[in-house]
Amino acid sequence: MSRLAEFRKLEQQLASQLAELEAMKGDAGLKKEIEFESKLRDLLAKYGFSLKDIINLLDPQAGRRAPTVDSKAGSRKPRQVKVYKNPHTGEVVETKGGNQKTLKEWKAEHGSATVESWLTK
Repeated sequence: MSRLAEFRKLEQQLASQLAELEAMKGDAGLKKEIEFESKLRDLLAKYGFSLKDIINLLDPQAGRRAPTVDSKAGSRKPRQVKVYKNPHTGEVVETKGGNQKTLKEWKAEHGSATVESWLTK
């Protein structure tokens, strides 16, 4: 894309965003929210409190909760080791998953159901 085309595209985006901003300025709900926020901040400053103080006051457990993303990490049960023994060659393969090279070769050669019947542990 040429620099001029990129400039025109960005100019159009800016114009549409400015129009959207002007439309929001006239919104009564937004004006009420802005007024509430400014009054709340003034009140907090008057009494020497911060937003964190208010959150702790209203919800004391909020600071002690573990983030939801971190709570899922490590919650999965570890995979069990499976041992397959090839009756034709006597070769043994130990794996925790199905993405093992030799196991894949056996399944391609003998079929998945047959290789699964070789499971010893």
